[in-house]
Amino acid sequence: MYQTYLYCNVNFVCIETIVLASNNLNKLEEIQVLLGSQFSVIPQNVFDISPIEETGVNFEENALLKAKSVYDIIGRPVIADDSGLEVAVLDNQPGIYSRRFAGNNATDDDNIEKLLRKMHKIPLANRAARFRCVIAVLGARGVDQPVMFQGEWVGYIAEKRVGKNGFGYDPIFVDLESNRTAAELNAIEKNKISHRAKAIQSLKSYLLGDD
Repeated sequence: MYQTYLYCNVNFVCIETIVLASNNLNKLEEIQVLLGSQFSVIPQNVFDISPIEETGVNFEENALLKAKSVYDIIGRPVIADDSGLEVAVLDNQPGIYSRRFAGNNATDDDNIEKLLRKMHKIPLANRAARFRCVIAVLGARGVDQPVMFQGEWVGYIAEKRVGKNGFGYDPIFVDLESNRTAAELNAIEKNKISHRAKAIQSLKSYLLGDD
């Protein structure tokens, strides 16, 4: 028998709490929406855990590193997400450095501007890109070995920013099927097709025992 962390409200609806190995509120909000009301996702800083240094060489290593680091401290179900943008013509940059592409303290605007400069004069045919998301979960369903889930979103890099929604590189990432940037999509549209949505859908099935 393993320990779960459930809160049951006055209507006897039980919600499982799971810790996100991150303090990124944009990421937390998106994951919470994708997992739905059966789960309550809380950030690691609730337990006074500082950001985990991402020293892995790929998304998989970083997701595992973050999940294991937090799980070893709190001993309860943890999920860790490592995501990023890969641009084929740039040898898959920015990749694992997506969040700090323009420097450790870079803003989303800084990162976008750097990428647009690097893509200057590159023709549309060579602007292919994809978002990737890798999720590691530890401690759920009594399993103390990591279980991994992945998702990707294929598109290309726009020549300029378009749209007001989302965060990160959303204003310059164009969805291949709709030909709209991620920032032109509303949350409902994005959460049907994004890299994170695909990975979280698999994670949710696992957490609910539907796999």
